[in-house]
Parts: sequence; C-alpha cells; structure tokens
Amino acid sequence: MTGVEDLTRDYRAAFLRYLPGRSEAALTLGYELGRRAVVDGVSLLDVVQVHHTVLAEVLVDTPAEDTPALSSAAAAFLVEVLSTFDMAHRLQERPQTPRR
Repeated sequence: MTGVEDLTRDYRAAFLRYLPGRSEAALTLGYELGRRAVVDGVSLLDVVQVHHTVLAEVLVDTPAEDTPALSSAAAAFLVEVLSTFDMAHRLQERPQTPRR
C-alpha cells in the first residue's frame, strides 16, 4: 500500500468513529492522522483529497436533513487533521533570529 492508500483507510476508520458522538478522543485520532501524514511526507493536497473521498462515501448514505450536521462535523475533523500541517507551515515562516 502507498502512504495515500494507508491514509485513506485510516482516515475512513477515524472519521466514522468520530461522527456518532463527535468525541474529543475520536477527534484526537484525526490529529494523529495529520501528524503521521506530515512525518510520512504525504502532501496537504493528498490529505484534502482523502477527506473529500471519505466524505463523499459517507454522504451517499446520509439523509438530506442530516447533511448540515455532517458537513459541520467533517469540517471540524478536517481542521484537526490539518492542524499539524498548519503548525509546520508556521514554523517555516518564522523569521530566523541571528545567533550570536
């Protein structure tokens, strides 16, 4: 399996675990997925594509009246996954202080 295939499998499992109760523990799985993606060199674009693939799978079986809540939950989960990418990006942007 590739890094993206592994991520897709694990993302699906974590997202489906998060949806019913939207617990902090399940949200932490999203953070860990993002951290692992950064360490494994998975691109930000690949992570977003995985998110949309998994979300589309879930939407197929979601009643129309539940889509606003699902959309909100999906956004919260994605933000958690991408938080490590954001931190890494911010670290790269910081101006380097000269050493004495």
